[in-house]
Amino acid sequence: MKKTLLLAGVACLFSVSANAMDMSKDFRPYIGLDYVYSHADYKDLALEPKKSYNSLMVDVGTWITSYASLEAFFQQSAEVKSHKGSINHMKTKFYAYGLDAYGYLPIGCDGFNLLGTLGFANYNMKVKYHDGSDDKQRMGYRFGIGAQYDFTENLAARVVGRYSYIGAKHLDNLMEVTAGIRYTF
Repeated sequence: MKKTLLLAGVACLFSVSANAMDMSKDFRPYIGLDYVYSHADYKDLALEPKKSYNSLMVDVGTWITSYASLEAFFQQSAEVKSHKGSINHMKTKFYAYGLDAYGYLPIGCDGFNLLGTLGFANYNMKVKYHDGSDDKQRMGYRFGIGAQYDFTENLAARVVGRYSYIGAKHLDNLMEVTAGIRYTF
């Protein structure tokens, strides 16, 4: 159900952009690809997994003004293995999808922008133990700050530091750094 809502939201972003192109040049769709480094803050686990994750994130968004955009994303981490003795080992990974709003502030030189972001996401954490597995899903909020440099009107690079509060039984939050590129149509 949540994936269907996310896909419907992405379709709405593109349909609004397609209809708005006649009204304003600000409504322009874009697509992006990011590398994400995540540091997890676990609570009260007897056997704590590794705390660092590497992920890829795909973004689809649209500019709604010259200083704001909306963006839907999907993030998938690589599987991380933790070994604590011969029998105590686990494998963890997660994926997330959601919606972020971005605000841009042009600074000094042409093409450089500071940015702030606020959004929500659905996080799904998968854990495999030596004698079983666990799969938990949780909705959380996220916010961050960063910078974007526009090489051309269509191509940009972006770096964002983000805090994602999940509040699950064992996973409290993620501190993330993302770096990627955007192509605006």
